[in-house]
Amino acid sequence: MPVSEVLRRLSLDPGFWTGEISDTEFLPEQLRVSFPVLDGYALVLEIELPSGERSLGLRRPSTSEPIQLGWAPATGPFPAALRWWELETCARVIALADPMLPHPGLVVALLSPFAPATADDDVPAVAGMREAAYRSLRRAVPPPPPSGPEQAPLPLFTADHWWPAPPMPSPQVLDEAAIAALSGPAQSGDQVRADKRFPHEELTDLVRRATAHLEALPGRHWYAGTRPLARQIADTGDLSPVPALLGALTEAGCDHPTVLDALSEPLVPLEACWMVETLAGAEPGTLLRHHV
Repeated sequence: MPVSEVLRRLSLDPGFWTGEISDTEFLPEQLRVSFPVLDGYALVLEIELPSGERSLGLRRPSTSEPIQLGWAPATGPFPAALRWWELETCARVIALADPMLPHPGLVVALLSPFAPATADDDVPAVAGMREAAYRSLRRAVPPPPPSGPEQAPLPLFTADHWWPAPPMPSPQVLDEAAIAALSGPAQSGDQVRADKRFPHEELTDLVRRATAHLEALPGRHWYAGTRPLARQIADTGDLSPVPALLGALTEAGCDHPTVLDALSEPLVPLEACWMVETLAGAEPGTLLRHHV
């Protein structure tokens, strides 16, 4: 699913994430973002603009309108509509299907407020994944203007401190303070899963299918021969053999962009972790916990 131009522009606006959108001239009244998962299921986020009110829905096979999972005002609190492991399972499948949506990235950044960590979760790992997702939001920055004298200066004034270069703008959409605030423990709102109208059966079916899809992947095609090396990395927690894993996949004929990008330099540890875990058929978090 190509990211729409409206969502692309919004995702590059720090105010979109912190509740104060700066440029409202181009905004539609409502933005609907659909993340197809598999077998006709999709997670659908609807955002009222410019207020920022959000609702998360689940679209079932052969239907056009989603069932609402939860609603929240722009700044929360967000309902615990998803378990963290449900969101991460779906996000992994989405990333495998769409190279434009690597994991952790935009999907986690947008939907993780609806999946607050609980006592049953590895809270540091959840925070690390959320932090990596918000840090993955990057924008192009213009090259710095030339600095230095227009002509050769006198010898006394040739040192660099006489001709300081202008500061380089950061490619990160969010500064470190905003990332820390967004990645912290989420305040959970309504326990919507207790509502009898909550689509438990449909969500369970989606997660079951997504889990089966991920579990079957290591035995398919070129992944089967590299599974022992992926398992070794997952068990030891050492990412240094990742280039060897990438080379083995390439030699085996793997051309999947999501797989190759996640294991390529410059290596993003948490992006590599989920991919290695998937290729190893390891329990999610087996490798991740070594790097958060």
